[in-house]
Amino acid sequence: MILTGRLGIEFPILQAPMAGAQGSELAIAVAIAGGLGALPCAMLSPDAMAEELTAIRRATSAPINVNFFTHVPPEPDAAAMARWHAALAPWYTEFDLDIGAVPDGTGRRPFDASTCDALEPFRPEVVSFHFGLPEAALLERVKSWGALVLSSATTVAEAQWLEAHGADAVIVQGLEAGGHRGMFLTDELTSQVGTFALLPQVREAVHLPLIAAGGIVDARGVAAALALGADGVQVGTAFLCCPESTISTIHRRALMSEAARHTALTNLYSGRPARGILTRLMHELGPMSEDAPAFPLATAAIAPLRSAAEARGLGDFSPLWAGQNASRCREVPVAEVMAELAEGL
Repeated sequence: MILTGRLGIEFPILQAPMAGAQGSELAIAVAIAGGLGALPCAMLSPDAMAEELTAIRRATSAPINVNFFTHVPPEPDAAAMARWHAALAPWYTEFDLDIGAVPDGTGRRPFDASTCDALEPFRPEVVSFHFGLPEAALLERVKSWGALVLSSATTVAEAQWLEAHGADAVIVQGLEAGGHRGMFLTDELTSQVGTFALLPQVREAVHLPLIAAGGIVDARGVAAALALGADGVQVGTAFLCCPESTISTIHRRALMSEAARHTALTNLYSGRPARGILTRLMHELGPMSEDAPAFPLATAAIAPLRSAAEARGLGDFSPLWAGQNASRCREVPVAEVMAELAEGL
């Protein structure tokens, strides 16, 4: 298989890159346990990315996946931001916050030339993308290092597009998956289907290696994915409660509670659909809102509410990202999770 053979990893098990929930420690632990660890870089500056990659290289020589977003930053839209601020105003009043003091900024940066410059000295073995692929010139630079290029597809059409535009393998992201949907050819949520419905359809439509993602948390899920045509699996939620993750106590508590049984897609935290545990914000405003500005501009105005609520021990405005199956999210070391998953190979 392209992952285990070309990369020299023991298991075709990928750790999902989870921005805001992990740093280098989780990636290192997965790599040492025989899988492919991942470092999410969409929220890191080039300097911060270099620091994390340096830490990884000091800890292990195992292959690593470095992940980026490829969204197009939206044009400023004062009217859209005004609508968003008006929608959030009642909660700003409740927490005695000044909505006029919300800073500009997106919090997430797409893969660009400056990021590519900072990444090149490290020449990671795998570079993965969310929301499509970068422009052709950047993609060729990445491939010139010998890196394997992965990207997420949420429909058959997206998988075919990735095959036609230079991806080396496709992450087949089912509707169950936590965090941001990788959808990029459509914004129609009704086009999104579950992992085990999507996977065999993509297997018939493309010739690239496939990595199944979404709802896979144990050996049974791994075995099912392989039986339906996957060459490997990508796992995220099952690692979130491990001590190597960086999630908050609030997030960790929610993942191990009955609340984790109810997740939904929401655009409230970033402006783009992402799956997380239901929060007060999602209940009261509705998980999907036309008032949320384009990705990733929604984030800035949510951040003060999140901080104020978390200071009171509440996750009311926190993005509690999780997939639909958090049943194996436990406070155990990464190595134990990896061993359980590997039993399904």
